Amino acid sequence: MRIFKWFWHDLGVVLARDPAARSRLEVFLCYPGFHALIWHRVAHFFYKKHWFMPARIISQLNRFFTQIEIHPGAQIGQGFFIDHGAGVVIGETAVVGNNVTIYQGVTLGGTGKEKGKRHPTLGDNVVVSAGAKILGSITVEDNVKIGAGSVVLKDVPPNCTVVGVPGRIVIKDGFRVRGEENIDLEHNILPDPVADALQSLQEKIADLEHRLHYFEKETSHDKSLQYIKQTKGRLHYYRSKRS
Repeated sequence: MRIFKWFWHDLGVVLARDPAARSRLEVFLCYPGFHALIWHRVAHFFYKKHWFMPARIISQLNRFFTQIEIHPGAQIGQGFFIDHGAGVVIGETAVVGNNVTIYQGVTLGGTGKEKGKRHPTLGDNVVVSAGAKILGSITVEDNVKIGAGSVVLKDVPPNCTVVGVPGRIVIKDGFRVRGEENIDLEHNILPDPVADALQSLQEKIADLEHRLHYFEKETSHDKSLQYIKQTKGRLHYYRSKRS
């Protein structure tokens, strides 16, 4: 009965958090995040019984069919919701609290090869947006929001919003953190250093072309300039000697 109660509750969680879900039957048949959670609960049952091989086989089948990788050792609370789901990775010693929501591409990963606790712990009511990475044996407390694409490497206190690479707190207890007034909290718009560098180079090239065109125009009427010599990418103008 307890398993059926959890099963029914997990169906209701998807209905409550995804406006696209219309019925429990639709969730049961069409939601890979729900499928991954159910199969993980089965794998985790075997893992706790120290039946590691069956647990890993179920976990791998789960990964194959849902594109969601959850190690059977991961501890996941009630009300867990994976939206979309593709590319989600949850490591062996990760602990996830109640009423947690994560989106596609999220990683709860470890750092290094140490044994023991090496994956993050998430508290209750945590939201982890698409593509975010939470790495190492750190703790993300209750009621925390992690912005899309963020990389979190340090503990996060409760009631905070974290964005950026590396992740930094921009809102705490409902108030913007001092010194962060100009931070853009639109999680779908993240800085792109490569694109910014290319844009800067394009602007410099355009400026140099404009200067070169102006210089050529100004010197084209100067008859004392007899020839041009190019060395190491530089143009040298030589004036004729006056007799």
